[in-house]
Amino acid sequence: MTQRLTPGRLLPAALGAALLACGLGAQAAEAGATWKLSGFGTLGAAHSSYRNADYIASSLKRDGPGYSRSWSADVDSRLGVQVDVARGRWSGVVQVVSEQRLDGSYLPQVEWANVKYQVTPDFALRAGRIALPVFLAADYRKVGYTVPWVRTPVEVYGGQPLSGSDGVDATLRWGRGALRHTTQAFYGHTDLDLRNGLRVQAAAIAGLSHSIEQGAFSGRVSAITGSLTTDIGKELFTALRAFGPRGQALADRYAIVDKRLVLVSAGASYDPGAWFLTTEAGRSRNDSLLGEVSAFYIGAGMRFGAFTPYVGYARARAESPIMDPGLPLAGLPPRLAATAGMLNAGLNAYLMTIANQSTLSAGLRWDFAPDFALKAQVERVRPQDGSRGSFTNLQPGWRSGQTAHVTSVALDFVF
Repeated sequence: MTQRLTPGRLLPAALGAALLACGLGAQAAEAGATWKLSGFGTLGAAHSSYRNADYIASSLKRDGPGYSRSWSADVDSRLGVQVDVARGRWSGVVQVVSEQRLDGSYLPQVEWANVKYQVTPDFALRAGRIALPVFLAADYRKVGYTVPWVRTPVEVYGGQPLSGSDGVDATLRWGRGALRHTTQAFYGHTDLDLRNGLRVQAAAIAGLSHSIEQGAFSGRVSAITGSLTTDIGKELFTALRAFGPRGQALADRYAIVDKRLVLVSAGASYDPGAWFLTTEAGRSRNDSLLGEVSAFYIGAGMRFGAFTPYVGYARARAESPIMDPGLPLAGLPPRLAATAGMLNAGLNAYLMTIANQSTLSAGLRWDFAPDFALKAQVERVRPQDGSRGSFTNLQPGWRSGQTAHVTSVALDFVF
């Protein structure tokens, strides 16, 4: 199977996993097996006008531009290398990606590592580490060259706690004429090292994804569920439990211990070549600190030779409270009241991470050479209603509702 890479085009979701395996990089045949080496990367720099916090594109990054520094290369810069091997009906892939993590390091991480058996031309089974097929660009969201903008919209993609699992999946392609369907079912688990002494574990990850393609149109709907557990906030919840039934209830309500996550999403893209229009929406629910969030974005652009100007709008809205009154302070002795007040502040600091933010963006992509693209993008980012949105390292002057202007440049390449 061969897939030709179209610069800046949001590839049909069902073909995303095959992107790097087909047509990129060097290859050599050896003893009946075909090996392919390919890769991708982004060299980026971002600036934030807001100096009381750092702008980040993912909750798994340590810092960004704003408070820590005026410009930062850590928001978008990354390097990925992939090796594919195929022999007969069997094939395998390993993909390793280096980008900033929560400890500030660029320690490489294995994103994909799976083996596939092609049972029939239209039916395949895989086992190993697999990208979860959630949202249109889930399979290739880290390959900046394949998306028109500098980064996938953070309101939709930035807050997802699960992006892959260790398990199995089955994919069936079917259809008639120009209309093609791809249905994928998956099951697995994950154990993610956050690189700050904490881990996020998800058990019984299960879901279903269905994609359709016809001409310039592609779309995907998906649903996923899993049980999340992490030690994030463990000390806070231990302290809350010491305050009797109310503290116990708060800890049970917000601790991320064996809490069911449900995520549903739908997206569509129309790309006849001269222009494109893409939109996605999703909703996630977890009865813990993660809360319930709905999000969507819409983006469009026109292609004029090597230049592609584009605009976009994204919105995330908290569907669960961002603040909680916490422990009642009335009637407590002064020392206990002070402690309870600090615990309430700590609880609400966690709840502020529930996304409630909008971003208006505009940019220009320049495909100045084969396999290279240079992008410039400006954004108006506004967290609101108590949420800190895509910001971290909050300083005393930080206020939800204030606007940050983020300017980004990125050089994307594949090899």
